[in-house]
Amino acid sequence: MNDPRAAAPAHAQGDPAQEVVLRCEGLGRAYEDGDRRVRVLEGVELALAPGEKIAVVGASGSGKSTLLNLLGGLDRPSAGRVLLCGADLATLPERKLCELRNRQLGFVYQFHHLLPEFDARENVAMPLLIRGTARREALARAAQVLERVGLAQRLDHRPSQLSGGERQRVAIARALVGEPACVLMDEPTGNLDPASAAQVLELIDELGALRAAFVVVTHDPAIAARMHRTLELREGRLEPRA
Repeated sequence: MNDPRAAAPAHAQGDPAQEVVLRCEGLGRAYEDGDRRVRVLEGVELALAPGEKIAVVGASGSGKSTLLNLLGGLDRPSAGRVLLCGADLATLPERKLCELRNRQLGFVYQFHHLLPEFDARENVAMPLLIRGTARREALARAAQVLERVGLAQRLDHRPSQLSGGERQRVAIARALVGEPACVLMDEPTGNLDPASAAQVLELIDELGALRAAFVVVTHDPAIAARMHRTLELREGRLEPRA
């Protein structure tokens, strides 16, 4: 297999003129704990180009999930800002923020969070249906993406009829169906057996042809090795891994 990091976008190689999909500027997050102020993130800087894939690693409790929530607009920063396609997430009204998330972000979690009463195609179509796409078109596009992730024969299967690896591939298809600018993944192989995890890793490699940027939070060195860059959260700061 070719090195999946070999085709890193120009921005990942230091070209400041390259378009930026996701940017953090001085990002910080702190929480109040009684009379104590606990800083989780401080001064985080990040710029992500179309098609770039980065891994974020760090010890448990280092703030990886907090960072992902901030990048996805699910939490508000205490300092700094997150820009997605040029929009400052913290300044958007809730309705506009939800619309931006629906159109420009895809989410993949450690647990697939599929809706058990719907089949694979319906689960994948859900983001399109939420944005108002006609049902027939949404289901057709969902079927196309499921075929791309190798599940053309599982369109009508409900989550309970799928293996763990298949469910996670459905979750990835759901994240991609709306053609987002950026996909956020939180431990995408953390709940899978080794064989299923290997399938998902291969799929992540194949997704390198997309223009979507990927941020993958992981403890898995096999995933980190497939990314263009690996960044480490340590003492609240995000730095290139040594």
